[in-house]
Amino acid sequence: MLAYILRRIAVALPLLLGISFITFLFIHMAPGNYFDTLRMNPEISEQTIALYESQYHLDEPVLIQYGYWLWHLVQGDLGYSFAFRAPVASVIFSRLGNTLLLSLVAMLVAWCVALPLGIYAAVHQKTVIDRGLSFVAFVGMSIPNFFFALLLLYAAAKTGFLPLGGMVASNHEQLSWWGKIVDVAQHLAIPAIVIATASMAGLQRLMRSNMLEVLRAPYVTTARAKGLSEKRVLFVHALRNAINPMITLFGYELSGLLSGAALTEIICSWPGLGSLMLAAVRQQDLFLVMGSMLMGGVMLLAGNLIADIMLAWVDPRIRYESR
Repeated sequence: MLAYILRRIAVALPLLLGISFITFLFIHMAPGNYFDTLRMNPEISEQTIALYESQYHLDEPVLIQYGYWLWHLVQGDLGYSFAFRAPVASVIFSRLGNTLLLSLVAMLVAWCVALPLGIYAAVHQKTVIDRGLSFVAFVGMSIPNFFFALLLLYAAAKTGFLPLGGMVASNHEQLSWWGKIVDVAQHLAIPAIVIATASMAGLQRLMRSNMLEVLRAPYVTTARAKGLSEKRVLFVHALRNAINPMITLFGYELSGLLSGAALTEIICSWPGLGSLMLAAVRQQDLFLVMGSMLMGGVMLLAGNLIADIMLAWVDPRIRYESR
């Protein structure tokens, strides 16, 4: 397993290199740059802008600029954010925890609800409950995230039960430690429900389909013929094989934490990486865009690797050995 992990890391490095190079080219293909907005400010002289461009090698050809960025990256420097006037690493990590909190809570809610419902629907196939759960899942998959978020925000505005945006209240610092937790949880509710709903619908349908396929397998019939209890047949023999495709999907969802919550964060004013990436792209903040892209690529590759490791851990038939 260790050799497999090292091989995957060795393969991931060229992939990240290619993704970063293509992103760098796309940014430069867009018309204008961040300094064009500074030139419109009469208080900023051309000499100051030229000094910035020279300091960060932005007056060089694109390939040379990329080479300098790559060299600084190897040294652990992600660059400087002109829009936020701070190092890119500090800007990203100041928002990363907020995005991870939102996405992990949404993922936990989605999986803890969707898997039991999918199993229950498969066991009670073609009943009224099964059809009702399928209808709810279909509705959940059909409603766009942004529209569902707007509906929940409208309901919150009418009832006053939940806050309308942000991460904390204005008096957050004056609250007790328990009050601070409740305050964050109240602000977290709407965006977490929005992200979890779309994921929950697809997971429920997939779990139901996997479970139905496994329950028709000959070894399940054999287990029942041996006189094993239905609970043991379901949760020891059937579930273990039905869950394998879900683990692979879990890796992809884990890798999509960075981008999956972006639109919801923007609508709900959640201070995460989604709004940060939007601001970076709109302002053409070169190094911040590159840092955000690099973070997304690392999470994508790490999520896939974690999914493969979990799959080998759950299913003893899978082994990653060199041939």
